[in-house]
Amino acid sequence: MKEKGKLSGVKEIARRANVSIATVDRVIHNRNGVSPKTKKKIEAIIKELNYQPNILASRLASGKVFRIAVLIPKGSEMTDFWDAPLKGIERAEAEIKQYGVSVETFLFDLNDKATFLQAVDALRAKSYDGFLIAPSFVEEAKEFARYCQEQSLPFVFIDSNIENQPSLSYIGPPLFQSGYLGSRLCAFGMGTSNKVLLVNITRESGNYNYSQIEEGFKSYFVENKVPFDLIKLNIEETDYESVALALKKAFLQHPDIEAIFVTNSRVFSVARFLETMDKAHIQLVGYDFVKQNQDYLKKGIIDFLICHKPEEQGYKGMMNLYHHLSLKLPVDKVYYMPIDIVTKENQEYYR
Repeated sequence: MKEKGKLSGVKEIARRANVSIATVDRVIHNRNGVSPKTKKKIEAIIKELNYQPNILASRLASGKVFRIAVLIPKGSEMTDFWDAPLKGIERAEAEIKQYGVSVETFLFDLNDKATFLQAVDALRAKSYDGFLIAPSFVEEAKEFARYCQEQSLPFVFIDSNIENQPSLSYIGPPLFQSGYLGSRLCAFGMGTSNKVLLVNITRESGNYNYSQIEEGFKSYFVENKVPFDLIKLNIEETDYESVALALKKAFLQHPDIEAIFVTNSRVFSVARFLETMDKAHIQLVGYDFVKQNQDYLKKGIIDFLICHKPEEQGYKGMMNLYHHLSLKLPVDKVYYMPIDIVTKENQEYYR
């Protein structure tokens, strides 16, 4: 209970410093118009009283609206992976819009780089306070990151990262460890030939994310002295016919492949090929609990799916921008998602 006549908060600070409440408010919100001597005196009283300003109330009173732009791929008939991060983004938006945050989402086609560039042009034509980005096209994302840095605008990467970029934070899988786990799961199905096929199905092959996954993948075998013969296959056309043709050539050269690791959510295309060619006995490991993969997991053609909670990536990315922009709170520079393993036996219960 307060002592009679004793003030609290900003009023008590102003009384002790013998200044106006407006002067204290300037110091709390780091605005100009206060002499260094007075500012130092007020800061000392704030520290003595352990005063914690209600930043949110102040934000609401200011009436300022923070505008956040989202730039992520759209879901497609080939894979519904990006529906999950979008769901997380929308969940976060519903929570923070009452606090003066506006969100606008731009979707691009993973198979068409021009749509990414068009979305970037649309972003730059407007005024935003921060960005949530999936840097699927690496060089183009780097260029946009340079623009953000020049304009002192914060941006958050989700799902994949770009090395040496000044993002506010990266929220997504620990890529090296994820690849390491992938090789361990592949090893369960390896026998005498020790041949394992590493499949990368993407138009953006050879980027930082893939190299981290590959490095982790190889490290498990090396560290644990497990014999392995690694065959790498980069498939830049993502339609099924192109994937099937590339796999057919790989099996003609290496008919004794015992395990396959696919570095993204398109593992269902490989599963379809194995089913068609009567090779479902081959150990198959890939990523993401998308609908197409669930079907082949249920059939037992996909043995393991590695998942990184994509909905939470979208949600956490939005909340990081909100905390930074609106509440001036520190956020994690790197926030790794957990690595989940989903199998035929537990998929019914996975969320």
